[in-house]
Amino acid sequence: MKVFVIRLFMLLLVMFLTSPVWSADNAAAHPEMIVTAQWLSEHLKDPKVVILHVADKKSDYDRGHIPGAKFLLTDDFVEGDDAELPPVDKLKDVFEKLGISDDTRVVIYTTAWYPMAGRAYYTLDYLGHGDKTSLLDGGIEHWMLEKRPVAAQEDTQATRGHLTPKVHAEVRAQLAEAKQITEGSEKSKMLVDARPPQGYKSGHLAGATLVYWQETLVDPKLDPVFLSPDKLRALFNSRGIKPGEKLVTYCVIGLQASHVYFVAKYLGYDAAMYDGSTHEWSMVNNLPMVKGEPPK
Repeated sequence: MKVFVIRLFMLLLVMFLTSPVWSADNAAAHPEMIVTAQWLSEHLKDPKVVILHVADKKSDYDRGHIPGAKFLLTDDFVEGDDAELPPVDKLKDVFEKLGISDDTRVVIYTTAWYPMAGRAYYTLDYLGHGDKTSLLDGGIEHWMLEKRPVAAQEDTQATRGHLTPKVHAEVRAQLAEAKQITEGSEKSKMLVDARPPQGYKSGHLAGATLVYWQETLVDPKLDPVFLSPDKLRALFNSRGIKPGEKLVTYCVIGLQASHVYFVAKYLGYDAAMYDGSTHEWSMVNNLPMVKGEPPK
C-alpha cells in the first residue's frame, strides 16, 4: 500500500509539473526583466535601484514622474535621424551621471514613444548591464491607473556611479549578417520585422516573419502591460518562430525592433537587433525588399 501511495504521488507530481498551466514552456525565461508597479513601489527608497524616466524633452519629466526617477533624454542614447548607438564612452558617461554602477538594478519606463523604453534596455544590454535592467510593466500609464504617487518637482542630482562597459557586440547585427540570413546561408537565424503589418506588406527583408511590437502588449495606448508569457510564446509560435533559433529583429531605424528584441530575450531566445534596419538596407544601400502578406 505504501509503495502504491508513493507511485500515485509521483504520477500526480509529474502531471502537475507538465500540465499546460505549469509547464516551463509557458513561463518567461527571464521574469526579472519585467517588474510590476507593486514591486517598484516597494523599492522606491532602495539605494541600489535607479529608475529611469525616458523622455524626448525635460518638460515631459517635469510634468510628472515616478518619485525618485532620473531623467534620461532620448538624444543621449540614440544619435542622428537613423537612431544609431553613440560611442561606448559617451554611453558610459550618460549612465554614470544618472547614478548607475555595476551593481545597480535599473528600472525603465518612458513618456516618449513606447519602443524607446525597449531601446534604453537594449542600450544597457549592449553595454553588458542587461542582466540588471528591467522594464516597468505597463509603464507610468499603469502606475497612474493604480493611483500611485507622481512627483512634479525635479529629483535631486544623482551621485555619479561607476559603470564598467562589457560590450556585447553580438547583439548588434550588421548589414552583412542580415544579408546572409536573407540569402539562406544562416539556417539557424530568423529575421523578425517589428513594424506594422502594412509596412511588412509593402516591403520586407526576404524570409522575415512579422511580430508587430504592439501585438505584445495588452493595450499599447492606454495600459501597455505585456501579454502573459504563454500568450507571447503563442504569438511567436504562430509566426513560425521556433525554439532554439537566433532572432534578428529590425524595423525602420531600430526602435520598434528594440522592443521585440526585449520580448525575445524575456522569452529566452538568443537575439540581436539589426540597428540599420530598412533605412540602411533599402534607403542607403538600395537592396531589394519583398512584398507580400504577413503570416497569420
